[in-house]
Amino acid sequence: MGSRRSGAAVVLLGAALGYALWWRRNPSPCPYGQRFWVELPHPSITRARLLEVLGPLPGERVLEVGPGTGFYTLAVAERLGDEGRLDILDVQEEMLEHTVRRARAARLTNVFPACADARSLPYPDATFAAAFTCVALGEVPEPGVALGELRRVLRPGGRLVVGESYLDPHVVRRGRLRQEAEGAGLRLEEMKRRAFGYFARFAYS
Repeated sequence: MGSRRSGAAVVLLGAALGYALWWRRNPSPCPYGQRFWVELPHPSITRARLLEVLGPLPGERVLEVGPGTGFYTLAVAERLGDEGRLDILDVQEEMLEHTVRRARAARLTNVFPACADARSLPYPDATFAAAFTCVALGEVPEPGVALGELRRVLRPGGRLVVGESYLDPHVVRRGRLRQEAEGAGLRLEEMKRRAFGYFARFAYS
């Protein structure tokens, strides 16, 4: 019995590893049915560290790309206050609906969803004071195009924060991120590294 269980565990582990490798080579959003992956704790890129690096201010309009089920959304929306606005964008309507339900349950009325592709943001130029995306950029087939769109919708002097976890099969490494961001017209201001991930803040001026 023990050997059968061990064999089954090896098969499951191999299947999980194989899926992770396939997913790494084929960037795509985490399906809503597997949302438990995006709800896992992020030990190095916590909400508190995001707030520190992003510095959202009451009354600002901010964009989040790839909110998942709202791991970071509620903390940022609360910081923006009733006079502020947090737009959240995802390609999956179910993720947006989930996050909005959480926001309403937390009595937050400043969260506004949009279902669209990060490579073609449905906002005018210079709309946002700041933007952020956490553990999501690597799921975009063309992250450089998405970064260019983020720069486009930022106001002059605006800031962009990208959070990446090394535990994510789609992680965007620091060197690649900096190259893609600079190619999109963004300037690196700060890189906060931790054991399992990092936050990078870019400016558009």
